[in-house]
Amino acid sequence: MKILTSFLFLFISTFLFANEADGWNDLFNGKDLSGWKQLNGKAKYEVVDGEIVGTTVANTPNSFLTTDKVYGDFIFEVDLLVDNEMNSGIQFRSLSDPNDMDGRVHGYQCEVDPSARAWSGGIYDEARRGWLYPLEMNPKGREAFRRGEWNHYHIEAIGNSIRTWVNGIPCADLIDDETAKGFIALQVHSIHDESEAGKQIKWRNLRIKTENLQRRPWTDIPVVNLIPNYLSPQERAQGWRLLFNGETTSGWRGVGKEAFPEKGWHVENGELIVESADGAESGNGGDIVTLDEYSTFEFKVDFKITEGANSGIKYFITEKYGSDMSAIGLEYQILDDERHPDAKKGTDGNRTIGSLYDLIPAHKNKIVHKPGEWNQARLVVKGTRHEEWLKSNNFIATDFVGASVEHWLNNRKVLEYERGTQAFYALVARSKYAKWDGFGGWESGHILLQDHGNEVHFRSIKIRKL
Repeated sequence: MKILTSFLFLFISTFLFANEADGWNDLFNGKDLSGWKQLNGKAKYEVVDGEIVGTTVANTPNSFLTTDKVYGDFIFEVDLLVDNEMNSGIQFRSLSDPNDMDGRVHGYQCEVDPSARAWSGGIYDEARRGWLYPLEMNPKGREAFRRGEWNHYHIEAIGNSIRTWVNGIPCADLIDDETAKGFIALQVHSIHDESEAGKQIKWRNLRIKTENLQRRPWTDIPVVNLIPNYLSPQERAQGWRLLFNGETTSGWRGVGKEAFPEKGWHVENGELIVESADGAESGNGGDIVTLDEYSTFEFKVDFKITEGANSGIKYFITEKYGSDMSAIGLEYQILDDERHPDAKKGTDGNRTIGSLYDLIPAHKNKIVHKPGEWNQARLVVKGTRHEEWLKSNNFIATDFVGASVEHWLNNRKVLEYERGTQAFYALVARSKYAKWDGFGGWESGHILLQDHGNEVHFRSIKIRKL
């Protein structure tokens, strides 16, 4: 017995020493909830068999078991097992102030989502901005979580870079500077149905490192960058470049012109602003286009509309059609759907925000931020996914460079389509574009920001060739 006791003591001592020597500190002693406190809801937290167990209780707000300490830069790890029918999350750099929302916990949350949506590892801004990094943009990340099993979470928060992994698979890569430090918390989500009471989530092996932090190698998952007009190291490595630096109009010119418009547009506070002209299309400075042309690319821009505003992002612009201040092309619609009458025109909502204007409506469950708040548009234009279909119908592949197109709004895909197909041309034939021969079939073209006579702000304009 003495030999066994001595061996166990030596093993535990060696483990703890190695843990500390490697810079890790345990956040849970395996016995009680020392160093933690509960905020907001009344869900049950207890220690059972060396694990923290959270149990749902009906008709109480979201509950949070929070660390007494706050953390700025850190690497955090935890293993968790969650009931397949409940939702949870790991708060970090989070806050609770009695003078702010009556002490409601708010801040970054790494999602625990065993539902069919499969957004575990995504980043949500609890009680503040909502979804920052939904996993719809990272299909491989959606496959990381294992239902009904223990899952290992790894969170890095170093400076403005926040990255997550689930079971070793990269899930989210966020660049943001909203909150520099705060507590870590274990969430038990609120429920309002008594039949859902008693469901549990378990946590174990909670540890944190706060010094001599070494980032994991960069990954190739999409980056969500919320810092205006800034490229992160990973974005640069992925081939992104800025089309607007927040200071000048370099890289842009007026439609049909060699220079940027002398009026109607200006740069202010890191934003490229098209000025109001009482709703007259191209009635002031006119549309602007990139100097370069693109065939397959990924394009992102933040935009902020004023009430009742109308604008758009056009692509594959050749300036063959239109006027000396405007051009015709495929258009990602930007609109105040609630106030602008164009939202009710067209067919099935194909003139609403995020839609392929007058051709394909955006998904009705899209996330839209109201006028005065920033939204992000994203265009993904790739090579065709239907090469065999094109060949069998006597199409020439080079005629449809960039045939596969996706529209994204606030990091959620709202539509996708194929150029150069019979279905696409059928849509064109019944639209306002039918009178323009070969509409939408160009191999490459400029990207355009529209002057539709309403004030709209743009920033963080980025592109990479695919």
